[in-house]
Amino acid sequence: MNICKQIDYTLLESNATQRDIMGLCEQAQENNYHSVCVNSCYVTLAKQMLPESNIKISTVIGFPLGATTTKAKVFEARQAILDGADEIGMVINIGYLKSKNYVSILKDITDVKLAIGSKTLKVIIEISELNKNEIIKASEICLDGGANYIETSTGFSKSGATLTAVKIIKKTIKDRAKIKATGEIFDFQTAIKYLEVGADRIGAFTIINPFNNTRQIRNSKIYKQFLEKSQKENTTEEDKTTHRTAF
Repeated sequence: MNICKQIDYTLLESNATQRDIMGLCEQAQENNYHSVCVNSCYVTLAKQMLPESNIKISTVIGFPLGATTTKAKVFEARQAILDGADEIGMVINIGYLKSKNYVSILKDITDVKLAIGSKTLKVIIEISELNKNEIIKASEICLDGGANYIETSTGFSKSGATLTAVKIIKKTIKDRAKIKATGEIFDFQTAIKYLEVGADRIGAFTIINPFNNTRQIRNSKIYKQFLEKSQKENTTEEDKTTHRTAF
């Protein structure tokens, strides 16, 4: 089973150098990951490193605290898109959530989504700072604001993703948006566990071998879903080929 297209290969440390970002892009190409996720100052460099590549460029705004103004987040997002970003990850204002200032959170998300248009928006809710009810409420607001993904963590707080949090988010949003699990996911087996409980994307700060075909993996729920999806895609392609041949 190959999960390469479900991995965002990430380097967001403040001391990351240009050489580090170049290495990140090279490793992403070698493993055919979905995207590289870098700080916005490096979006242009990542774009130069990945010309005519299928690998997306992700960046973050209001990062890592989420406590900047909505105008600042909108400006960051627009500039990142102009520089070549394909996907934007924004951090919610956790203080507003704790204050039950839900209207301001909704405006924060909505304004950024309007600013980036059809580009993918991932809203980071920082689950390590929230209780169950707050995770549910944050997820609901993300849906109302037009988020494409709800992301668990920045990777810079007390802890990262948890299986329990992903299950709570999944139960709340069902299939109305997707889920990205980030933080403390260091290997294939752990990534699979998150995909099984509802995550659609994995934020990885270290290289994860995207392919594994052990008996344990072959018996997993996510592997069976992977096979079913592949079989449907193959059947659809065969039907298209047959249709073209008939004419």
